[in-house]
Amino acid sequence: MPNRDYRQSRREYLASELNEDQVQSDPYRQFGLWMDQAVEKIPYDPTAMSVSTVDANGQPHSRVVLLKSFDSEGFVFYTHYQSAKGFQIEHNSKGALLFFWPELDRQIRIEGELQKIDPQDSENYFHSRPHDSQVAAASSVQSTPVDNRQTLEARFSELEEKYRDIEVPYPQHWGGYRLQAQLFEFWQGRANRLHDRLCYYRANSAWKIQRLAP
Repeated sequence: MPNRDYRQSRREYLASELNEDQVQSDPYRQFGLWMDQAVEKIPYDPTAMSVSTVDANGQPHSRVVLLKSFDSEGFVFYTHYQSAKGFQIEHNSKGALLFFWPELDRQIRIEGELQKIDPQDSENYFHSRPHDSQVAAASSVQSTPVDNRQTLEARFSELEEKYRDIEVPYPQHWGGYRLQAQLFEFWQGRANRLHDRLCYYRANSAWKIQRLAP
């Protein structure tokens, strides 16, 4: 296999700056401002985020999911509770989120604890999804091995026909997690790699802001 060398691949980050006197005192409000700008500027999947968890052997795992809501209680996404990530969260509830918006030269790291949301909220959201998305969630045993693509499509087609004219029952194995944040880091790319990094951390019940070296 040929070698690939990307050491000379580089660009400058000149989109903006991030100073302490420009940010909100509450990191959730600052996140909301940046997310609003991402939604406005980025045409595809501005809510995409990497979710990182750790398994029983201490091995980290990351995957991209879509943020579905956030408020001062935390950040919510939906998945299969019996997936690999579900078992990892059951073993160790600590997790991390990462948003990366290259169009804005920005990223946000968020660390905290992951907990299942209220089952009724999960069910309400499930039934708000497109019918085929409901069928897919009900038909897939996420993260388990399958023989081939045809096996997946056959199971989907079976349930699609079964629930063609009726409501798809809410599957108990599917629902939301909320990450309750304990740390935020807002990163703004700057010229010469002297990036701006502002970290919000808890000090008793208040949020404190600390600049970090790039």
